Amino acid sequence: MFSTLDSEFLFKLSLNTLSICLLVLGCYLRGFFKVKGGNKEHATSFILFAVGVFSVTYLLHSVDISMGFAFGLFAVFSMLRYRTESISVKEMTYLFMVIAVSLLSAVGSANLLELALLHSVFILSAVMCERVLSNEGWLEQVIQYERIENITPDKETELIADLKKRTGLNVVSVKITHIDFLKDSASLLVQYSLPQSVGKLAAQSPSKLLSAQ
Repeated sequence: MFSTLDSEFLFKLSLNTLSICLLVLGCYLRGFFKVKGGNKEHATSFILFAVGVFSVTYLLHSVDISMGFAFGLFAVFSMLRYRTESISVKEMTYLFMVIAVSLLSAVGSANLLELALLHSVFILSAVMCERVLSNEGWLEQVIQYERIENITPDKETELIADLKKRTGLNVVSVKITHIDFLKDSASLLVQYSLPQSVGKLAAQSPSKLLSAQ
């Protein structure tokens, strides 16, 4: 097996790891932007996942495993979920991109220059989407809210004001995701912006649930 760990493997592994770090740390964690975001635990998993996918597919491909088998592995990897907590569509998209970049690096026929260009397309696409299509750097939290009388459309102003007061967040919009009339509570998806003084602290765990009680 060690005969396959040649200079090409090391170069491709280095290029793949560098590209994934730029994609995850720069785009997912928004290191290229002023407002931080993402989840550091998921970011660590993405990077380690990329190294694992690249290593497995490269070594299997080096022993004459067919391209169909490699894409079969891709299908298996793409079906994986994190069982400890649900992850958002955005995080699933970044997981898909991590797998795609790693497979292109491992079993693609492109040379190092072509791979670098392909990786650049992935990274630039993510940068453009984060900058142009994201909600101006807003962060999101799921909040369990018990004052169910405030969730009606005509009380949206009161709802936002109450959330601002009780959470200390600069809430900009609220979306109701679930209502439980038995418990007189609702799940709210809250979008908010942070002042510079507390932005770094809150960005360390943006997926942590808040409970407004």
